Amino acid sequence: MNDSIRLTDTQTNVLTQAAYRPDGYIEPLPATLKGGAKTKVIEGLASRGLIVEHDGRQVLTDAGYTAVGRTRPAPEPETEAETPAVASEPQRRTRDNSKQAQVVVMLNRPEGATIAQICAATGWQQHTVRGTFAGAFKKKLGLVLTSEKPEGGERVYRIV
Repeated sequence: MNDSIRLTDTQTNVLTQAAYRPDGYIEPLPATLKGGAKTKVIEGLASRGLIVEHDGRQVLTDAGYTAVGRTRPAPEPETEAETPAVASEPQRRTRDNSKQAQVVVMLNRPEGATIAQICAATGWQQHTVRGTFAGAFKKKLGLVLTSEKPEGGERVYRIV
């Protein structure tokens, strides 16, 4: 993550969720973020240049992606054979685009991931993340996880 920009946990969660969406939109926001708090988070991100308005919606800027250790995904090439009916169908979940695969990608990053970041990206509760670490990752997949807690920071997990 970018250390030069100080973000609240809520701002980090909003940016992380948006960074994992193909369109980079910050909405839907966490259900717990309402009213004045929602406005304050959006204004704070916009004032730092981490989000901008595009087509009436707030979307991440390159700085927004960088703040959570991600890069903007390259746009997929359009094909002539694609029809609007095919494009509007919901994407089917496969092993490659499952939440578990998403978490593995996050843990493989050089900066690793915190439980809060994983919760924001997947919508899981903290106990679900910890259970996935112990069960699916360590026991079933045989992955080796390490963690470290920097002075005054959150515990960061990585796959060795």
